[in-house]
Amino acid sequence: MSQYPRTLQEFEERFRTEEACAAYLTSLRWPEGFRCRRCDHGQAWNAAGGRLICRRCRAPVRVTAGTIFQDSHMPLRTWFRAIWWVTNQKTGMNALGLQRALGLGSYETAWACLHKLRRAMVRPGRERLSGRVEVDEIIVGGVEPGGGRRHLGSNKALVGVAAEARGRGMGRIRLRRIPDATAETLERFVAERVEPGSLIVTDGLWSYSGLVDRGYRHQARVVSGSGRTATSLLPRVHRVAALLKRWLLGVHQGGVARRHLDAYLDEFTFRFNRRTSRYRGKLFFRLLEQAAQIGPAPYRSLVIRPRRRA
Repeated sequence: MSQYPRTLQEFEERFRTEEACAAYLTSLRWPEGFRCRRCDHGQAWNAAGGRLICRRCRAPVRVTAGTIFQDSHMPLRTWFRAIWWVTNQKTGMNALGLQRALGLGSYETAWACLHKLRRAMVRPGRERLSGRVEVDEIIVGGVEPGGGRRHLGSNKALVGVAAEARGRGMGRIRLRRIPDATAETLERFVAERVEPGSLIVTDGLWSYSGLVDRGYRHQARVVSGSGRTATSLLPRVHRVAALLKRWLLGVHQGGVARRHLDAYLDEFTFRFNRRTSRYRGKLFFRLLEQAAQIGPAPYRSLVIRPRRRA
């Protein structure tokens, strides 16, 4: 049997029951076989309520314990359907769309579900970018009077962008909200996301001048006096910036609060880095696989209670 369903029909047939969902999640949590966390025994009985009972010490283990599904009131079948819908929509969906698609009782439930899944979109221990990498900062948010390019008001946020060059095309990307454009902040942004020894291509901002001391090769492309535009000098980061802003406006109608922005950047990165995947079912498998590795995310930890937007 394939690791993942390839069509909606396969999905519905494979996950018809709560037991089937629990068995699939068990295989993702313990790909090499069950191990009891108390006595390290390798055999267990299946019990009601999605539990496993160790054959040696009789310790009960919930399949959902230690995952984003822990303590959730939603059945695993509903969670699986949510993941299928999220990964099979090419541009994703907002909370209101998910609420309607799954018939959830409240907007808050759909909102929390999506934010938990966005946490799972960051793979633990993921590799840093390498090779030739373009880096820049962009402003995301509404238009406000006053200030210059890096002036931040209550509706704006500064986002660091790093994009790998793959020939004339683009490889993986990394995005993160940053507090400012100082040398300390930007050097830390690069160090956490790009392998040392890589060639970092930036604009002429002085804040990047210390990258060589951190073990990187650095090429600064100054717009002033070059006769070229910033878009032509750093085409990849500007393409990512345009796509990100279009996505935030089109899918989420620009209704993303600055305090939640990092979660949406994680989702955009997850989708962009898997844009060439032939099967949407594989994205379902990857997201569910990562959801089984991410710790619980209680509603109160997801941030302030969201307000429904008109």
